[in-house]
Amino acid sequence: MTASTDDVLAPLRLRIDAIDAAIVELLAKRMDCVGEVIGIKQAHGLPARIESRVEEVVANVRAGAEGVGAPPDLAETVYRSMIAWVIAHEERHLPPPVRLREGE
Repeated sequence: MTASTDDVLAPLRLRIDAIDAAIVELLAKRMDCVGEVIGIKQAHGLPARIESRVEEVVANVRAGAEGVGAPPDLAETVYRSMIAWVIAHEERHLPPPVRLREGE
């Protein structure tokens, strides 16, 4: 008698579900920090997207992934997607950038 696919995968699926729950909890904590960042950016007139910071985060994530044996390309893909979402979120909460007229 052979075990069903569900029976064979059940223990690993439980582990993956637990890891996913931990990731979601970390996302919530990260978004709490983003809320604080929005306040600081509002107070100082900073834009949502600061390119140097985006690239710094991606470089850090790639290095961290390499250090723990995770695929750096996967980490970068996930983080670039998350960063794009967060920037759009920040833009919804920040005033529009001031555009100067020509000659100013």
